[in-house]
Amino acid sequence: MPAGVRADLVAHSQAESPNEACGIVVFRDGTAERYIHGRNAAASPYRYELEVPPDTWFLEDEGYELAVFHSHLSSPARPSRTDVENIGLWEGKPYLILSLRLDELKAWTITAGAISELPLTDAAAGR
Repeated sequence: MPAGVRADLVAHSQAESPNEACGIVVFRDGTAERYIHGRNAAASPYRYELEVPPDTWFLEDEGYELAVFHSHLSSPARPSRTDVENIGLWEGKPYLILSLRLDELKAWTITAGAISELPLTDAAAGR
């Protein structure tokens, strides 16, 4: 995770607090290239409803991998029960969560209710 992309995730999460922030991280060849800010239509500190510009979805046709992102204000950077229950179209795809309180960014997949951590090199935090 390049430091600039991580910094954008943190800045957006701080700006949206006390609600969860959300958006799309755009990857190419396993490296995050940029972050597309979303809007949390739920405007909630406990869940998110992602809204992004419609042309975002066509990036997959151009060879990019899209990962959903959202923040947790104080809980760990691990999918919550709400995240698992509302996985929808993101099932089996990369799922990034930033814990603001812990300054921790982690990546996951959620498939059939099972949560699996993905390796994520976080250059900014040296992890």
